[in-house]
Amino acid sequence: MDLSQIFKQIPAMTPEEVRGFLKDRNPGDYNLIDVRQPAEYEQGHLPGARLVPVTELSSRIGEIDPGKPTILY
Repeated sequence: MDLSQIFKQIPAMTPEEVRGFLKDRNPGDYNLIDVRQPAEYEQGHLPGARLVPVTELSSRIGEIDPGKPTILY
């Protein structure tokens, strides 16, 4: 078994692609997750982004709707 069978590749988007994605959808149609630290989030974040620090992501994964596209930044 090789690593490609264990780990699923996650597609990456450019900032321009993310802007286009967000522009064409309603905020309730996707999950926008800011994985930075609280102080960074407080300094500024994308409108509608929810703070879930990367260190807490595995324990809070249940808060993310799996039926919606998810953007992490």
